Amino acid sequence: MRAVVQRVSRASVTVDSEVLGAIDAGLMILVCAMTGDPEDAPAKLATKIAKLRIFRDDAGRMNKSLKDIGGAALVVSQFTLAADTSRGNRPGFSTAAAPEEGETRYLAFAEALRAEGIPVETGRFGADMAVELVNDGPVTIWMDTAV
Repeated sequence: MRAVVQRVSRASVTVDSEVLGAIDAGLMILVCAMTGDPEDAPAKLATKIAKLRIFRDDAGRMNKSLKDIGGAALVVSQFTLAADTSRGNRPGFSTAAAPEEGETRYLAFAEALRAEGIPVETGRFGADMAVELVNDGPVTIWMDTAV
């Protein structure tokens, strides 16, 4: 699985003028299931992200996790994280998991974050979504369970 994790002061996702999810301080997580992901990839990624120390401590250093600050996560599926731009000008997405598998792993990832004690809001798999966020820092981290 791949994820782009952004530390945010707030974030929301809207579909057809309806806000599906919104958070204050926490993480905006764009996630993509990849072909060949092992069954445990969603849980492993969720555990890693829940413990990722990218929030400021009292000294201003990135030393606290999402769990430490009591923050929330907004999880949005984004198959375009699988983009292959190695040839030509049009990205290919053949390494993204098939839609059925992608949705299953996306939902499993959100549920695994909840199991870590993180409040989770989500978008709608496969929908045309509008995502708004205020990136705090800015802090943006790319993660891949295959690496």
